[in-house]
Formats: sequence, structure tokens, C-alpha cells
Amino acid sequence: MQGSANLNIMMKAARKAGRSLVKDFREVENLQVSMKGAGDFVSRADMAAETILKEELMGARPTYGWLGEETGGTDGEDPTRRWIVDPLDGTTNFLHGLPHWAVSIALEHKGKIVAGVIFDAAKDEMFYAEKGSGAWLNDSKRLRVSGRRSMIEAVFATGVPFAAKRTLPATLKDLARVMPECAGVRRFGSAALDLAYVAAGRYDGYWERELNIWDIAAGSLIATEAGALIDGIRPESDPLETGALICANGELFNPLTKLLRSQ
Repeated sequence: MQGSANLNIMMKAARKAGRSLVKDFREVENLQVSMKGAGDFVSRADMAAETILKEELMGARPTYGWLGEETGGTDGEDPTRRWIVDPLDGTTNFLHGLPHWAVSIALEHKGKIVAGVIFDAAKDEMFYAEKGSGAWLNDSKRLRVSGRRSMIEAVFATGVPFAAKRTLPATLKDLARVMPECAGVRRFGSAALDLAYVAAGRYDGYWERELNIWDIAAGSLIATEAGALIDGIRPESDPLETGALICANGELFNPLTKLLRSQ
């Protein structure tokens, strides 16, 4: 797909940050790691990647606002546009040598996500979308959600929070309701890639209860542009605000939602 200038800027930035992360990933045992919170690590690689992204994105569009996982938020001269960035989604995977993590970049315009890029540097897979133009993988593969219609044939993804997270009990109840009804539930440790995999038809759906906007901003657009439905776990809530979302193909969205909203 021939993207806009902004999308090209995002993809270039994601690749540059991805190269830096891959270099550090090869030497993961030497990374300097500090503790941000229980089970939530930030590494030198993470900070370096966000620095690269901020330099590239703000250098190209200096009037835009900024929200990054590691460096926080700043207002821009242009109050209608903001970059939303997660430099390393799947940090725990990264630090354990598991090649399942990604760079996530979204562009927000007037409160709506209008472009998104998720770059899986370890596998050289670039997922991207612009509002109204579909979702794509690498140079030319159009993404479509799966066509499965039966819950018992479906594979879903979720995130299982560690013990310190307040949503662990609710997530365990979710699993008890969903697992008997489907072919399997996967927990791979990257919300951005979970949404990208729904877009690619690799998963039939995904849900999670406790996320940040930078985890899901890009992925939510990519998934919807590929035909997925997305809503908050709580009815009529905005998942970008609450951090709790359900995402699935059109056939399975309602039955999955019914299970997750039942008490």
C-alpha cells in the first residue's frame, strides 16, 4: 500500500528503533535492567528505542504532541495531533530471550487513531494501517480477520496479569468461562501483537482487562481496518480510555462478548 507521508515517517522510525532493539536482543544477558514495579521491567534497550522514536517522529513533526510509555506526555503546538508510542511492547519476553515483542506507534488526530504501525523486528513483520485504507503486512499483503464462525474452532488470545494486578481474579474467571467454549486460549505477552494477529487471522479474537493506551492504540486501528470488531469489556465504554477491550471477527464477537460480560 502506498501510505501517507506520516505513515512512511512512522514505518521508518519503527524500523530504526527495531534495529536498535534487535542488536540489544542478541546480547540480552548483558542488558542493564531496573525495576519499575512488580513484574514490570524497563531496560536500557527500551529507553534507547524510545529516544530513537522521539527523535525521528518529533524531528519530522515537531508541532505534534507526544505520549510515550517511558518518557510520558507533552503537549504540542498542534493540539489536534499526537504520537502515541510503546517502544517495546513485550518487555518481559525481550528480557527472557523470547522473540515475541514489538515497536508500536499510533497517530491520534482529534481524539481518534488515524494511523498505526506495529513492527515485530525479530520476525521482520511490519503491520500497519491508516483509517479507511485497510490493514497491511509488509509491502503488499492485505490483512483480513479470520472467517471462523464456531466458538469451538476458535483460538483466542488474552493477557494474564501477574499477582499484583487488580484484574487477576476477573481474568481467571474469564478463562474459566471462555476456555471450555473454544479450541484454545493463548497468552503470548504482547498486546500489540495480539491485536495484529487478530488482524492477520492468526487469532480469532482477543481480550484483556488492564492495558494502557500505548499498548493498544496502533493495534486497535490495524484490527478494525482488517475487519475486526472492538468494544470495551464494560458496555459502551471506550477501550482506549479504560484499557479493557474485546476484539474479534464479526462472527465471534457477540458470543465472546457474552461470555466476558456474564457475571
